[in-house]
Amino acid sequence: MRSAPLLLLVLLSACAVPGPASPAVGSAGLRVLIWNVWHGGNDVDGGPEKIRDLVVQTGADVVLMQESYDIDGERSTTGRWLAQELGWNAHQHESPHLCVVSRFEVAETFFHHPWHGLGARLADPDGREFVAWSTWLDYRAYLPWQLRDDPGISDEALLSAEDVLSSRLPQAQALLAALGDAGHLAAEVPVLVGGDWNTPSHLDWTVDTARVYRHRRGAALPVSTAMHDAGFVDAFRAIHPNPVQHPGITWSPLFRVAGDGRAQGFERIDRLYVRNPGPGSPHWELVPRAARVLPEIWEDDAIPVRERQFPSDHGAVLVEFEWVQRRG
Repeated sequence: MRSAPLLLLVLLSACAVPGPASPAVGSAGLRVLIWNVWHGGNDVDGGPEKIRDLVVQTGADVVLMQESYDIDGERSTTGRWLAQELGWNAHQHESPHLCVVSRFEVAETFFHHPWHGLGARLADPDGREFVAWSTWLDYRAYLPWQLRDDPGISDEALLSAEDVLSSRLPQAQALLAALGDAGHLAAEVPVLVGGDWNTPSHLDWTVDTARVYRHRRGAALPVSTAMHDAGFVDAFRAIHPNPVQHPGITWSPLFRVAGDGRAQGFERIDRLYVRNPGPGSPHWELVPRAARVLPEIWEDDAIPVRERQFPSDHGAVLVEFEWVQRRG
């Protein structure tokens, strides 16, 4: 086992991104971090500080956070505490765990559901605006475990995990309806929706990946399909279109087996979607240019959980965008 200082150095090197941490990518770019920080960082020694340090190191401009719970002791929720530490802004409203944290000005806030969606309209220093939503969906009836436990299950029975055995699909549909009601499906600014979807993507469950990865099959998974049909682009897959070569696993770098001791369901369940304005009047778009999942080196699972350097059971997804102006 590596000593703690050396292990920390390896992890920080793995998580490093090119260029200065602040500002992230200059006036032409935007860095967005999607992260379920796991119980507010409370389950790892120094968890909130480790969360803060990783956010700073990535040079993120926006963090779409899940499980922004109250930090043990006299501190506030993780997202609000992070904003205080960095001199940023946070929108958590009445949600027990969803938070949008950003170095940018918050021009307007939106609230859909305490567990499933809140957002903010943000303005960068050059006056370009975009909308960013944080979301989380039902964890029950996890698809890889359904398939693990019943390999011969029919597609129909398997996909019932999305709207019969869990509420993920209705929750995603309700979120899209809320975006529509807010005008965000016809907005003249880019709209980002990111978070812990608790389900894989149809872009990952392909015939090819089913030949390579356990507990998968080619299937038209409905939650990610609903986002696609609403005009959203999966930012990670826009950069890494081959799911065999770039699986982008976010669940779980911490737990190599499931809680019941059976096989884990390693999947890319934390995702960021972007929807740009349609053709017509001149507008700015956010075009994905780079994407990665942190940590890139997983710690030895013999290390006690409380001593881990990466403080969450979910990988963090960092996406770098370029601002592109369309002329109509």
